[in-house]
Amino acid sequence: MLCLLPFALFFLAFQIAPLVWVAVHSLSVGDGWGLGNFEKIFSSKFYLQAIKHSLQIAFWSSLFGIVIAILGSYSLRQVDSKLRDFVIAFSNMTSNFAGVPLAFAFIILLGFNGALTILLKQIGVIEDFNLYSKTGLIVLYTYFQIPLGVLLLYPAFDALREDWRESAALLGAGTWDYWRHIGLPVLTPALLGTFVILLANALGAYATVYYLTTGNFNVLPIRIAAMVSGDISLNPDMASALAMVLVGLMAVITVAHQLLLKRSYHVTR
Repeated sequence: MLCLLPFALFFLAFQIAPLVWVAVHSLSVGDGWGLGNFEKIFSSKFYLQAIKHSLQIAFWSSLFGIVIAILGSYSLRQVDSKLRDFVIAFSNMTSNFAGVPLAFAFIILLGFNGALTILLKQIGVIEDFNLYSKTGLIVLYTYFQIPLGVLLLYPAFDALREDWRESAALLGAGTWDYWRHIGLPVLTPALLGTFVILLANALGAYATVYYLTTGNFNVLPIRIAAMVSGDISLNPDMASALAMVLVGLMAVITVAHQLLLKRSYHVTR
């Protein structure tokens, strides 16, 4: 218990205390207390649009990211160890490649006059592509979701034993039967956990989308930062309420994740 004391103090100071501060100030309305900030949020089309955009970008980028990460993680198990180590190291590096450098790199490649955009237009693959739209942001978010998904899912494939596949084949099970009845049920906890982490990663992303769109795209982190920095109007209480909405979204996702885990556990049993 004494060894855990420093961790407990840091956790309280940097996790619990800021959350309590934000929760308390989210209820501050003028000279009193109440739910006025939340009423403004859920009655405003502007704030509801920010919530909608954040959820859409987070969901689709997490879905695309985890699908590609599943294929990549499984493929890494089938290749030479040197190539595998290189890809894992590269994924570790690119998972931290975000913010201004990532936004700048995508502008050079996929901006209106980006090298890859011009090339794809010339060969007729695309007619038009707007990196600064919701679709463009989904592509951008998916990029930094993939390496994180690979790092999280790669160890999960250790749970799949080769003799299970051989036994299933001897009993007449095909590839689809193996993955449906053995592979996916075993990987389900890791898949759900990774998907939740990717959602949280996308919902809280700020620097990349800010520097790519100069804060003009309406998502929750941009709205929170604008009210704290005072670029338009300084309103930390409303920013706290928006932050609590973000916390609430993650709480709902986490509870749903736990319920799905329990259900998958009972099904596999």
